[in-house]
Amino acid sequence: MNQKLKEKILESVSAVLPITGIVLLLSILLVPIDLGTMVMFIVGAVMLVIGMGFFQLGAEMSMTPLGEGIGVQISKARHIPLIFLIGFSMGAIITISEPDLQVLAEQVPAIPNLTLILTVAVGVGIFLAAAILRILFQINLSTILAGLYIVLIGVSFLVPQDFLAVAFDSGGVTTGPMTVPFIMAMGVGLASVRGDKNASSDSFGLVALSSVGPILAVLILGMFFGPGEAAYSGSEVAQVSTTRDVVKEFLFNMPPYVREVLISLIPVAAVFVLFQKLTHRYPRRQVKRVTVGFGYTYIGLVLFLCGVNVGFAPVGALLGNEIASEAWRWLLVPIGMLIGYYIVKAEPAIQVLNRQVEGVTNGSVSAKAMNRCMSLGVSASVGLAMMRVLTGLPIYWIVIPGYVIALILSRFVPKMFVGIAFDSGGVASGPMTTTFLLPLSIGACEAVGGNLMTDAFGVVALVALTPLIAIQLMGILYQFKLRAEDKVAVVEETEILAVDAMDDIIEF
Repeated sequence: MNQKLKEKILESVSAVLPITGIVLLLSILLVPIDLGTMVMFIVGAVMLVIGMGFFQLGAEMSMTPLGEGIGVQISKARHIPLIFLIGFSMGAIITISEPDLQVLAEQVPAIPNLTLILTVAVGVGIFLAAAILRILFQINLSTILAGLYIVLIGVSFLVPQDFLAVAFDSGGVTTGPMTVPFIMAMGVGLASVRGDKNASSDSFGLVALSSVGPILAVLILGMFFGPGEAAYSGSEVAQVSTTRDVVKEFLFNMPPYVREVLISLIPVAAVFVLFQKLTHRYPRRQVKRVTVGFGYTYIGLVLFLCGVNVGFAPVGALLGNEIASEAWRWLLVPIGMLIGYYIVKAEPAIQVLNRQVEGVTNGSVSAKAMNRCMSLGVSASVGLAMMRVLTGLPIYWIVIPGYVIALILSRFVPKMFVGIAFDSGGVASGPMTTTFLLPLSIGACEAVGGNLMTDAFGVVALVALTPLIAIQLMGILYQFKLRAEDKVAVVEETEILAVDAMDDIIEF
């Protein structure tokens, strides 16, 4: 086995093992799960681990160099309309390629799938182009975000309440495993050409602004399309009794993902071919490496999505339904927080972000610290989501104060942490959230007789919100740490100078 692939798979094992252990423990202590369902879950976990390993290596070999190369070339362009057109086109293409968006479209049948997908793609395209121009013109990110979120909150009051949670969820699902590696690498490429002191901090923020676009676009769409007939098409637990049934179940469900991921990757591969023909940026060896990377990405996403949707999602819905049906339903809140703490580690795009942060900060902010901070944030968000399911608390009461706190913090933390924090919100809400946490929330909501559109939906939006606060708090601690280190360094330097002066006096 490729040594690099082996390392990625081992990383995936450490990420997925805790959540698998939690589900097994719950099946023993609280929610008895029949053996066939548990085997389906374990097989799904194995596919998830292998798929995530292939995907991470593939993204590193293909998406990262492509995004970075396009970012460098855009930086060299001098025509603003051309830069905007390229940014818009790349944002729209990569969004249409995002598998998570197909999931959201299926869940909102009141709006034609194509209409919703194109609306979201236009939103991401416009805001990605705006994010590129922000980096080139060195405009302050926190100022732009403050203005945009004020507009979002204002527009949200004009949209039917049943549509609100879905609109905010759309911002999370569009920044998934296809989008994040490409957009983040583009940010690095754009900033690398500048070479000024703010270049590294400005390399973040593209995902943040790209997440705002679909929320605003879907909110505007909500003014014209009523969600009254929308319903969630949940996945049912497959009835299996033998190992042959398990294999057949996964093989039977795999073709849609084979086709879906292929359709998703074709536009991105076409962009690479066109980019290479126009620029001749990559030598032949690099072209082969990128091509192999696309192959790894394809295999990884097929295995990941099939494993998660067939093995994980049904168990999530089952757990939520069973726990919420019992007298001790409030245990759903701490259980949700525990699952949220560990599930974020299994998001493929999280690892891409954490490695980039570690690289850009030269190890000052480690991937381990990022993981811990993201886990705490997502844990809090899932706890809030489960509380909403049980109480029917309006999402406004959490989203508006949450964004206000995040925007206030953005005025006091280092610029780099503002970009990292708002990027992390979009990255945290990936396929594991939409295919495990959302079914968990749906199952619980059905058990308590709540409104699915207002109470169950919104978990993705909350998962995208809390990392904004958690990462910025880490930025404040990081700032204090640097100041303390600077003070120690000054004291030590003063002591050394004093000793040298005394030595000179003695010698004299």
